[in-house]
Amino acid sequence: MIALSGIERVYRAGGETVRALRGVDLTVRAGEYLSIMGPSGSGKSTLLNILGLLDRPDAGRYLLDGRDVTALGDDERARLRREKLGFVFQFFHLVPRLSAAENVELPMMLAGIEPAERRRRVARLLADYGLADRAHHRPSELSGGQCQRVAIARALALGPAVILADEPTGNLDRQTGREVMAALERAHEAGAVLVVVTHDPEIGARAHRRLRMRDGAIVADTSA
Repeated sequence: MIALSGIERVYRAGGETVRALRGVDLTVRAGEYLSIMGPSGSGKSTLLNILGLLDRPDAGRYLLDGRDVTALGDDERARLRREKLGFVFQFFHLVPRLSAAENVELPMMLAGIEPAERRRRVARLLADYGLADRAHHRPSELSGGQCQRVAIARALALGPAVILADEPTGNLDRQTGREVMAALERAHEAGAVLVVVTHDPEIGARAHRRLRMRDGAIVADTSA
């Protein structure tokens, strides 16, 4: 499903060179659920951005479903993100002026899906995540947990094979965080790869496979 070999990412800031990723090798099989943990600055989010085709490595090779996507152009990367990847972020990134239903519908509109099919999918996703009665509420009218569930529903709108979650519970209280993780895990149980970056040991321990990073390298890879 995913194969990284020798991935390097270098940033230059204030005249200094920072090696954010150092020769990262990683294989993720279809249907896996893994967490990525480590201290701030260890390379967790940089690795997630590489996996999500939001950033490019400076060296190494990235295969997605057997295809080398390392050097693809922007348009093709955008198409693959739309077709194969779903994203969930700490701060939700919902469009403030749109309702919950409209936020979930947005990626389907961009993908050119017919209105009737969009409405059907939106209704199913909102019902699946306990949001049917919040369909017409804007993000400012929703709780943090409800906003994150809207974000999850949006991430699933196009049926991605991989869900990438960057600190999905970081802005929530512990109980709401557990509910959000249960929602993400339902998507994994339906067949999607789930990759979660987290600082929270309890959240990280939920994954079946756990990576630990330090100084831009994977220093531990264990299975539950």
